[in-house]
Amino acid sequence: MIGLDTNVLVRYLTQDDPAQAEVASTFIEQQLSSNSPGIISHIVLCEVGWVLSRAYHYSREQVAETLNAILTCQEFQVESADLAILAWQDYVQGNADFSDYLIGRTHQRLGASHTFTFDRKASGAATFKLLS
Repeated sequence: MIGLDTNVLVRYLTQDDPAQAEVASTFIEQQLSSNSPGIISHIVLCEVGWVLSRAYHYSREQVAETLNAILTCQEFQVESADLAILAWQDYVQGNADFSDYLIGRTHQRLGASHTFTFDRKASGAATFKLLS
């Protein structure tokens, strides 16, 4: 198994830089398999969501579809995939950033009853409480 950085996934997903997209595509499609998946950390998953949303202006639905594709792809192994899937479900139903939901779910797994935040969007999730 090998780890994948955000920029490799973004080049593969967006195909925005022809040279790098070709290298990323060839690597992912020829080197990764369900027996030898590419590892994707929570940080990379969050960065992918943020970059697609902010830099590439993907809609929330497009980001959700892309994250779902990553989470369900047999050639990828996402860190604590069960938490990432719960965070994705929260993201689909809520209006905060994916990273916020993953933070809340991770803290919950670590034993926190809630994560306190100043972020009003995140505070709508059951795992958060608004600090005021």
